[in-house]
Amino acid sequence: MGEILALFRDGTALTRSEVMTSTGLSRTTVNQRLDQLLQARLIAPAGEDSPTRGRPATRFGFNAARGVLLVADLGATGMRAAVCDLNGVIASESQQRIDITEGPDRIIGLVGEHFTRLLAETGNTPHDVHGIGMSVPGPVDFNRGVVVNPPIMTGWDGYDIRGWFARSYDCPVLVDKDVNAMAFGEYRRNFPTTGHLLMLKLGTGIGAGVVVGGQIYRGADGAAGDIGHSQMTQPDDEDQPLCRCGNVGCVEAYVGGWALMRDLQAAGRDVASVDAAIELALAGDPVAVQITRRAGRVLGAAVAGAVSLFNPRVVVIGGQLARVEGQLFAGIREMVYRRSLPLATTRLQIVRSSLDNTAGPIGLALSVADAIFAPDAVGRLITDPA
Repeated sequence: MGEILALFRDGTALTRSEVMTSTGLSRTTVNQRLDQLLQARLIAPAGEDSPTRGRPATRFGFNAARGVLLVADLGATGMRAAVCDLNGVIASESQQRIDITEGPDRIIGLVGEHFTRLLAETGNTPHDVHGIGMSVPGPVDFNRGVVVNPPIMTGWDGYDIRGWFARSYDCPVLVDKDVNAMAFGEYRRNFPTTGHLLMLKLGTGIGAGVVVGGQIYRGADGAAGDIGHSQMTQPDDEDQPLCRCGNVGCVEAYVGGWALMRDLQAAGRDVASVDAAIELALAGDPVAVQITRRAGRVLGAAVAGAVSLFNPRVVVIGGQLARVEGQLFAGIREMVYRRSLPLATTRLQIVRSSLDNTAGPIGLALSVADAIFAPDAVGRLITDPA
């Protein structure tokens, strides 16, 4: 059943005969399964062919309006919540400044309030929610859906996020690292034929999401992509900057938004936020430009190592600091093309995210949709038609 539904989820409208051709199943089996999908409202009629003779054949398409998905993309200082259709298209969204260190009860409570308001705005109820996705700026045990020893998320370690949402919603809940969601959104929306992609999120912190063979690569324990805490200095180097994680010499300690603020303040510049540091660089302040260019070269050295190890076809850069692409991207490209072998860089693209702040919510929605419409999960929807 799930295999047949998958034929429709890419937006293709098919006739019964075309489903038979694609699957090799008999007419009786195809008719039976399509009737079940129709009854469950997972597919719906999508027009008719123009016949050369006889009765026109009805086409069927995926019913993305059967229900909705709720997603929340959390960062260190801001959150974006959205209600999406079952194709991951955002129907309504909202955002709010937050402090992730206030803890899960406070922050997830805010997420819940946004979800309630967005459902009301779009005329939906909790019964219409097929799945929930939430991303966080910290390491996640994806299978358990919990944050694990996060360096900046006070009180979140092991918190039962799924249990919190289970109080109000009877649906699957997916929890992932923020940059993984962004990577998946960029891959599916902008680079669907590129099976190998590296996503960089440059904000208060620095993170990376890795797509391998069309799937998010999380590593053995979910720690893959933590490029911000790879070290760029030797243990005996002097004047190594202290990172928020407690180590010294991390990429983030040179490149993270908080590190740029630190260096600008040390140079006598009055900056009280990451956005203020960005505006100073965009305005051409010589100290801000110098610091940002150095940050680009440090990050570029780390990206060069990732390019040599993983050989992605595209590197996508998003987050607040991507706005300073004039200074940052030059340093990144310089180091990548200098340090990586030609075989790994000949067809490599290094681009700014075009989805920008919507990459995370879109990626979350698509990940949740893939989970609830997986072949072994579709049976639940067949037996519980909305």
